[in-house]
Amino acid sequence: MAEKKEQKIMVLTENSESDNNLILHGIKLAGAFKKELCFLHLPAILNTSKPEQIPAVLEGYRKIVKKEVPALRVSTLILSGKPENLMEILTDKYEIILIITRAVQYKKLSAAIKISPVPFLFINAKQTSVPDYKKIILPVDLRKEAKDAILWASYFARFNRSGINVLAANDKDKENIRNVMKNVVQIKKLFTKFNIGFRVFKGTVNSLKIQFEALEKAKALKADMIIILASSYVSFLDLLIGLPEKKILKNAGDVPVLIINPRKDMYIMCD
Repeated sequence: MAEKKEQKIMVLTENSESDNNLILHGIKLAGAFKKELCFLHLPAILNTSKPEQIPAVLEGYRKIVKKEVPALRVSTLILSGKPENLMEILTDKYEIILIITRAVQYKKLSAAIKISPVPFLFINAKQTSVPDYKKIILPVDLRKEAKDAILWASYFARFNRSGINVLAANDKDKENIRNVMKNVVQIKKLFTKFNIGFRVFKGTVNSLKIQFEALEKAKALKADMIIILASSYVSFLDLLIGLPEKKILKNAGDVPVLIINPRKDMYIMCD
């Protein structure tokens, strides 16, 4: 009989002191979603000085977590290769549904995000506390791919009892207004179906800028997380001045940022 695969929430470790805080985020979310927690090490992006120590370090993490949270399933994994070349293996073979990592690693992971069917949760490596992930900000623009961000907001609401604050873009073009409203209607239908607590606010800016306004709102409300879509298209100007998601991460402070790839349908979380 084939071994049953378990969906996993993965923490990208670096064999540094800041691993501890990321692991706490992983414990929090793996417990809330009732998923296995997996510690991943990727030597290719970390330039580990003593790679022979990594298996023992990961096993040490696993034992500590099992001691503190016996009911939580915990595993370890070391993979060689660039992250963008490993996404299919991580998702199809190892059933990864969420990757938790440091905001400072965005540049090395940006190529992987573009092809990933699972979201990346970026954390400030210097953050000293772990949020409850109860208050979440969801900016909504005109893109139809917003359905994946909406779905992940619903996961946090259903499994973690999070409250969702929706910030809808304030576009002027009639077609853009209709597309934003379609997404808001989708939110209301899905969230009402699952009896999810949510509030909808009208933003003051259009779809191009709504994520930045959402970040400011997240800071003002001391929100636990903001969910954003990565760029659907990358222009020459984006390459020169930087993608919006990069700017969001740079200015997020202690607000965790869940980045979802709009170019590929997201994997579905099993109940």
